[in-house]
Amino acid sequence: MKFNNVVIQDFAYTLPPQKLTSEGIERELQEVYGKLKLPTGRLELMTGIEERRFWELGTPPSSISAEAAEALFSRGNIKREEIDLLIHASVCRDCLEPSTAAAVHNKLGLSPSCTIFDLSNACLGVLNSIVVAGNMIESGQIEKALIVSGENGGPLLFDTLEELKKKPNLNRKNIKKYIANLTIGSAGVAYLLTHKRHAPEAPKILGGAVLTDSSAVNLCRGDGNPTSMTMETDSEALLKAGIPLTQKTWQAAKEELAWNNETPDWVIGHQVGIAHEKLVLEALGLIERPTYKTYPFLGNTGSAALPITLAMLDREEKKINKGQKLALLGIGSGLSSIMLGVEW
Repeated sequence: MKFNNVVIQDFAYTLPPQKLTSEGIERELQEVYGKLKLPTGRLELMTGIEERRFWELGTPPSSISAEAAEALFSRGNIKREEIDLLIHASVCRDCLEPSTAAAVHNKLGLSPSCTIFDLSNACLGVLNSIVVAGNMIESGQIEKALIVSGENGGPLLFDTLEELKKKPNLNRKNIKKYIANLTIGSAGVAYLLTHKRHAPEAPKILGGAVLTDSSAVNLCRGDGNPTSMTMETDSEALLKAGIPLTQKTWQAAKEELAWNNETPDWVIGHQVGIAHEKLVLEALGLIERPTYKTYPFLGNTGSAALPITLAMLDREEKKINKGQKLALLGIGSGLSSIMLGVEW
């Protein structure tokens, strides 16, 4: 896929105030660690995650998404009545029906003419939404799209801790399917996509590639609501299945964009943890390219992970220079992968 007219006019994000360190998790699981003879410090060593954040139990995803969107509106680069399309893209949703986008639309007071819908695809939802909204801008259906994601992993994290403390017959093998739950964090993001005529100097979305390997559909299974969540993940098998998919997607993206491995000035990947990052970048031949990571202090924030990392690299680190090219390497359980090129 290629885009000629789609730019990222603005973006914003929000983070919860409460933090939980990997050391704190291990204190909670002290009896479990003793029973299974697990060494302390193992969680941070395995994942590279020092801490993750969370909102209060029961905080609806729509409130998180709306908070990120309000931060975007406060920057003064867009009026809310100008939004033609609102997509809510997170794993977390308020309820099965109606759409969480409806709740966000109501909280933000957007125009009645604004089209709304949810687009959820595990950790890939925001990138999927960029592709969908980008195509609608290219076709002339809309001018401006607001993409939001509100991820609160607190319920999953704390439900998992309680389950592990009470679970009979827990051993070193079957505890593995819960480890991914202990890496989950929380964050909210809002991205504004527009036609380049409205922001000719804004970062350009150049295009990229999308591929799916649905044979891995059963390797990560989650369910829940804003107060209770469950998930079981075969992390090793998921990573093993994901590597070939990312390789094929990156090759297709390079061909579409006429790039090579030396082209991107920055490589931004999905923020799972240290093992995932290393193996993916090595497999793609990108281990030497500059990258930025938020998983050490945010954990895996689902669909917000890649976009908040891009946003923080620009806003907090101030390291992206005009004209630089960035590779966005997205993957979500299922498995599906999107890799996009952006020119700043």
